[in-house]
Amino acid sequence: MAVSYKRLWKMLIDKDMRKTDLRQATGISTSSLAKLGRNENINTEILVKICKVLECDIGDIMEVTEDE
Repeated sequence: MAVSYKRLWKMLIDKDMRKTDLRQATGISTSSLAKLGRNENINTEILVKICKVLECDIGDIMEVTEDE
């Protein structure tokens, strides 16, 4: 199983936000943002911060996929 954050990137485009805007609004580190960009596992606390800022549910920003 793998994690994909494609939904997060699409949501940022829809809300006309940049990754930097998201980082500043949530207070997450640049390394956490880089992990998101590489579809790596990340602490749920960070995902919750993102959801609060974007006013969405975790399923709206990520999905679990089958390994290729």
